[in-house]
Amino acid sequence: MLDLKALETFIWTMRLGGFRKAAERLNTTQPAISARIAQLQDELGVLLFERVGRRVAPTPQAMVLLTYAERMMALRAELLDAVADRQAIRGVIRLGVAETVVHTWLSRLIERLNALYPAVSLEIEVETSPSLREALLRHEIDIAVMLGSYTDIRFKTVPVGNYPLGWVVSPALNLPPEPVSLHELSAWPIITFSRTTQPYGVIRELFSSQGIPVRMFGNSSLASVVRMALDSVGVSVIPIAIVQRELTNGTLRLIRSQSPLPDLSFSAAYPANHDNHMAAIVAQLAVEVATDYGALGPESGD
Repeated sequence: MLDLKALETFIWTMRLGGFRKAAERLNTTQPAISARIAQLQDELGVLLFERVGRRVAPTPQAMVLLTYAERMMALRAELLDAVADRQAIRGVIRLGVAETVVHTWLSRLIERLNALYPAVSLEIEVETSPSLREALLRHEIDIAVMLGSYTDIRFKTVPVGNYPLGWVVSPALNLPPEPVSLHELSAWPIITFSRTTQPYGVIRELFSSQGIPVRMFGNSSLASVVRMALDSVGVSVIPIAIVQRELTNGTLRLIRSQSPLPDLSFSAAYPANHDNHMAAIVAQLAVEVATDYGALGPESGD
C-alpha cells in the first residue's frame, strides 16, 4: 500500500521543483526526501525523477502520478475533517497576513484557532499583499489574508471584509478648515502604504488626475505610518480601524476631505488543490473573526 508520507513528499517535490526545497517545506533533510521518493519508486516500479544536468526533472509517469496523489491527499483531508476529533488534528499552518490584519483581529483569530484545534501550530508571516501573492505562488505559505481578490483559478478566495481608509493627522498640524481640498493636502507629505501596493497607487492617482504634484512617503510598516502621523510629519492615509485608540484619546484626528477615499477589501486565499484541509478551515475562521470584529469593534471581546 502506498505510504501517504511518501506521496506528500512526492507532491511537494513536484510543486517546488526539487528535493532541497521539498525538504525545507517539510522540515526534514534532503536525504530523507530522497529516501521517500526511492521508496515510492520501488513500490510503483517506475522512475519518477531523472537527472538532467545538475537538476532533477519529473518523468511522464510522475506527471500522471501527481494527479492521483493530489486526489488521495485531498480525500485524506476530507476524511479528517469529517471524522477526526478536533483535539487530535495536528499540523502546521503557514499563515501570511497583511499588516492591517495584525493591527485589527489577528490575535482573535489565533485565540479562536487555538481553542478549536489546540494541536495545530501557526507560523505567521507579515508582508505586503504583493509579497503574499508571490509567497502563495511559491508555496511558501498555505494561506494569505491580503488586500484585494485573487483571480488565479489555482487558488480559492473568500472575501474577508472591508476597511475604510481615512485622512489622519496630528492635531498639531495646522490644516485649513474642512473639508480640505487635495491641493491643500498636497502642502504636506502624504504618508501611506509602500509604493508597490494598491492604496499607494490609488492615492497618487487622486492627485495626478487633477494635476496636483504631491510628495508620497511610502512605508511598508503601518506602525511607522502611525508614528509619523503622531510626530506631525505629514498627512497619513491609513485604515481607520488601526488608529481607533489614537482617535479616541485625541492624539490623532480624522479630517474630512473633498476627495473621499475608497475602502480596502481583504480576502483569504489558499491553493485550490491543497491537501492541508486546515487552510480552508482557517480561511473560514478568518471570515468569522473579521465579521465579529467589524460588528463589535476593537474594544469588545469574543
